Amino acid sequence: MLLPAEIESKTLIPALRAILAKKLAEDHNIREDEISKMLGVTQAAISNYIRGTRGDPSLIAKLLAEKQVAIMIDELSDNLSSDMAYTPSSLSKFIGLCNYIKSSLLICEIHHNLESNIDEQVCKECENMLLKGPGSVY
Repeated sequence: MLLPAEIESKTLIPALRAILAKKLAEDHNIREDEISKMLGVTQAAISNYIRGTRGDPSLIAKLLAEKQVAIMIDELSDNLSSDMAYTPSSLSKFIGLCNYIKSSLLICEIHHNLESNIDEQVCKECENMLLKGPGSVY
């Protein structure tokens, strides 16, 4: 069984980086090498994100279809493009976006798409922990 942190690192963060890379390139006319510095990945990774060969296209579409997620992505994109750097503010916005996706249980849908045979009791316990928020303990 995948942990929420594994889902976040393996699927969610790459999808969010793909969305941001594309927005920064297309909406803000920022070069790939500059975007790579902002997002802390290689220029080749940014190229793959923009071309759509990295980051799950169905997950990207799902995330962009969620109104609050789309708003948060736009704010983060605007923040990154105005500062032209990854700042404490943009880091906070990125973490807030990931936390929103977890606390709104969107991550559960992502998980069910990755693993179809999740024990319902385990699923409910994980859901309870996600609803309590980051740093919660049992």
